Amino acid sequence: MTEHIIDPSIVEAENARRAADLNVDYDTLGERLDRRGIDINAIKAKVADFSVAVPSWGVGTGGTRFARFPGLGEPRDIFDKIEDCAVIAQLTQATKTVSLHIPWDKADPNRLKQAASRFNLGFDAMNSNTFSDAKGQLQSYKFGSLSHADAATRQQAIEHNLECIEIGKTLGSRALTVWIGDGSNFPGQVNFARQFEHYLDSMKAVYAALPDDWRVYTEHKMYEPAFYSTVVQDWGTNYIIARELGEKAMCLVDLGHHAPNVNIEMIVSRLAQFGKLGGFHFNDSKYGDDDLDAGAIDPYRLFLVFNELVDIETRDNDFRPAHMLDQSHNVTDPIESLMLSASDVQRAYAQALLVDRAGLKAAQEGNDALAATQALRLAYRTDVEPILAMARLEQGGAIDVLATYRAAGYRAKVADIRPAVEGGSGGIV
Repeated sequence: MTEHIIDPSIVEAENARRAADLNVDYDTLGERLDRRGIDINAIKAKVADFSVAVPSWGVGTGGTRFARFPGLGEPRDIFDKIEDCAVIAQLTQATKTVSLHIPWDKADPNRLKQAASRFNLGFDAMNSNTFSDAKGQLQSYKFGSLSHADAATRQQAIEHNLECIEIGKTLGSRALTVWIGDGSNFPGQVNFARQFEHYLDSMKAVYAALPDDWRVYTEHKMYEPAFYSTVVQDWGTNYIIARELGEKAMCLVDLGHHAPNVNIEMIVSRLAQFGKLGGFHFNDSKYGDDDLDAGAIDPYRLFLVFNELVDIETRDNDFRPAHMLDQSHNVTDPIESLMLSASDVQRAYAQALLVDRAGLKAAQEGNDALAATQALRLAYRTDVEPILAMARLEQGGAIDVLATYRAAGYRAKVADIRPAVEGGSGGIV
C-alpha cells in the first residue's frame, strides 16, 4: 500500500470544499469544447497519463553566485528529498518519478529504491556531475572533465558516468543525462577541435557501457561556467554528438540554455524530425539560464513547445520524450514552486491538445497567416484548469494543490525535525 506524507483526510476535506464548483466548471468547459468537436474526457485522460519528473536537487533552496539563503526545513539528505518529492506527487498526481544527481544523492541504491517504493515513486534519468569537484577525487574539473587535456582527468570523468549507470541499473532507471561545464574563458585557452575530439572519445566510452534498453541524453548550454566558449554550446553541436554516438544517444533541450529570443520550438521540431529529440528540462528564463519556475515568464512559449510535441505525437505513436523540471528556487518554498510548475507543464500540454490540427494545416497550406495563428491562440486562451483539477481529483490528488499543501502545514512540520541551515554560502545549487 502506498504511504502518504500529507494526511489523506486533509486532502479530502480541502477537495470537498471545492468539488461542487469544479463539477460546474468542468461541465461548462465540456459544453464549450463539445461545440468545437472536442471530447473533454479524452483530453482529461491524456492529461492524467502525463507525467513530469522532479529533480532531487529541486526540493532544496537554490542560490546565486553571490549568496544562498536557505529556507525552513531544508532536506538533510536524499531520503528527506524523496519525502518532499512524495508530497509533490501526492498532491499533483503528475510527478511519478524522481531524477537523481550523483554524487549529491549517492547512497545505497537498494535503500534508495526501498525509500521511493514506499510512496510508489520510480526513478527517472540519472544525472552525472563532472562540473564540480567531489570530496576526495584525485583530479580536478577546474579546466574541464570529459574534454580535459589530461587523459587521467578524462578517465576519471568517464568512470563517474559509468558509476551512475551502475547505480541507475539497480534503481530501475533507463537513461543517463550528461551535462558538462567544459569550455574556456579566454581566446586561445583551448584548441576547439582537439577539445571536442576529447569529448567525443570520452562519450563513446560512456555510450559503450549503456545497457541495451537505455538512452543517453546530452544537454547543450550556450554559456556558464565557461564564458568564452562551451564544448556543447548549441543544438547543432548536440545533434552532431547524438549522430556520432549512435542510436541510443539523444538530445536534451533545457528551455533556459539558449540565447534570448531563440526560437526554441523550432529547435524542438528540427531535432524531432531527424529522430534525435530525447527530452526536456522545463524551466523559464528572462535573461539567461535563470532556472525560473516553468511558465513563470513566457507561458505562451511553453505552449508553443508543446504544440510541436503534440503535432509530432499525432504522426508518431512511439514518440515518448522524457520530461523533467529543472529549476532553482531562491525565494519560494521549493515544493510549492515544483507543484505549480508541474501543473503548468500539464496545462501547456492540455492546451496543445485543443489545437484544431486539420484547420491549422489548411491555414498553413493556404498561406493564411492570421487563421493559422488564431488556431493556436484559441487553444492557448482556453482555461483548461477544470481539466487539470478533475484529473488530479480522480487520481486522489488535490483540486487546489497550493491551498491544500498550506492547509497541511508540511513545511512547518519538517522545520521542527530538520535542523536549520546557515546561509551566506555562494554559488549556484
